[in-house]
Amino acid sequence: MRNLDIALLRTLLQVADAASMTVASRRLHMTQGAVSQQVQRLEEMLGQVLLVRGKKGTRLTPQGERLLPQARQLVELNDAMLAAMGMPGVAGHVRLGVPHDLMGTHLPPVLQKFTQQFPAVEITLVAGSSAELKSAFDAGTVDLALTEEAAATASGEVLLLESPAWVGKIGGQAWQQRPLPVCLVSATCVFRPPLMAALAAANIAWRNPIDYPSLEATVAMVREDLAVTVLLPSTMPSRLTTLADDSGLPSLPPFSITLHAPKQGSSAASIALANAIRCAYK
Repeated sequence: MRNLDIALLRTLLQVADAASMTVASRRLHMTQGAVSQQVQRLEEMLGQVLLVRGKKGTRLTPQGERLLPQARQLVELNDAMLAAMGMPGVAGHVRLGVPHDLMGTHLPPVLQKFTQQFPAVEITLVAGSSAELKSAFDAGTVDLALTEEAAATASGEVLLLESPAWVGKIGGQAWQQRPLPVCLVSATCVFRPPLMAALAAANIAWRNPIDYPSLEATVAMVREDLAVTVLLPSTMPSRLTTLADDSGLPSLPPFSITLHAPKQGSSAASIALANAIRCAYK
């Protein structure tokens, strides 16, 4: 029997992890037909049926279950070695999902250092709310995702814990208005549910003074003292300030910045970028 191809093993791991040819094909940047062909080639090499398709998705056969641990070890050893050594062999395309507020604050220094070390890796950034990005990761339309999640229910790998802060213009008065004018980046902003609950508990009425959800519009409104917003302190833009406790605005529960990455079968490029992101938060 010929030596096993790492690419074929990687395909098997992705299909097993996603339990779906569709999701696996998106993560591997391949058509479903190409994924099926690679699995078939691996099965022919081993003389074993490894996957079966059913109404509820794709699952491993007993033979596939036996192969999986060894396949994972081989792929992870190969990719971890390439990623750790910064070898020229690390190449490919990685789709990284990032929330709007992290895009311009946390991410630039990570990407600058990473692209210097791995110039052959092409990165596509996908912006969105944390909820949208988590769904995109689950669907396989992004390879990695940074998200902001309530610390108590975080589903990803926790990189940093922060408590969201009320933010306003330096010397501004918008925080004194009632109903309180509050701008959020989007209707699916992760801070919206705890914000609404905290304001309701404090008996503070609020309103949204703008129907144009975007980070730029939110920051502009706050800088003009037309509203306040809620942000993680580490993402606060210039010319804004956190509002002191004596503002009377309620405290908010802690949030975590989390990383979502496939449990198995990631490419060397994805592993290298995930490691660079982890290092940036140490």
